[in-house]
Amino acid sequence: MVIDFHTHIFPDKIAQKTIEILSRRAGLAAYTDGTLGALKRSMAEAGVDISVVLPIATKPSQANTINTYAAEITGRDGIISFGSVHPFSPDWKDELDEVYSLGLKGIKLHPDYQEFYVDDETVFPVIEYAKSLGLIIVFHSGFDIGLPEPVHCTPDRAKRLVDAVGGGNLVFAHTGGYERWDEVCEHLVGLDVYFDISFTLGKLSDKKLLEIITNHGVKKCLFATDSPWGIQKDDVEAAARLGLQKDDYNDIMYNNAARLLGLTQ
Repeated sequence: MVIDFHTHIFPDKIAQKTIEILSRRAGLAAYTDGTLGALKRSMAEAGVDISVVLPIATKPSQANTINTYAAEITGRDGIISFGSVHPFSPDWKDELDEVYSLGLKGIKLHPDYQEFYVDDETVFPVIEYAKSLGLIIVFHSGFDIGLPEPVHCTPDRAKRLVDAVGGGNLVFAHTGGYERWDEVCEHLVGLDVYFDISFTLGKLSDKKLLEIITNHGVKKCLFATDSPWGIQKDDVEAAARLGLQKDDYNDIMYNNAARLLGLTQ
């Protein structure tokens, strides 16, 4: 069983244009066309049982549309979509209530696209309220190759957030901070937070990735690909080559995510 904890899709009517814009901005090819149908085909080819879709409200006005679409696709053929909220929306509390009432499992925050530093105290109430609702909160972490500096979620800033609001159901994507992995080891490894390993396999040496996983704790690590920017089949195969013990492999590929998502007791 495999859960991919970090994927992206867009409604069919905007998928092509959105993928073109994002690909051009990042100088990065997409490996699907960004539609729900393409993700399902990728899952079937890769042997992925469940994909977690992580939309991002880049403007406050987008949250309602995003969350409605997330609810519509969740539960279809192994798709679990999170919602999103812009932390500077005047209606953020109502929007989080909507995410919860729709039965969505969590939200994605992208400090670079949403232009907030992860340790900005003005955003803490949003995160604390989401946590109080039992929502999982996934943060883009580290450098985003499609955006200029500054990096808004560095490992030291992420630690200050965790020190302030606690960990538990916080997930820091890209193994705690893309291209900031030495800082991840210094500031985040061992804290009560999850890392997803999206866009890390093949970008970071297997030796360093295994070091981070081992020191942080296998049960706090989640398989993820960042599809369509990662290829699910390739990353499933790369994870199998890491040389993890069978139980550790099963935890990272499925059990940890299933537990976090409330799919198992």
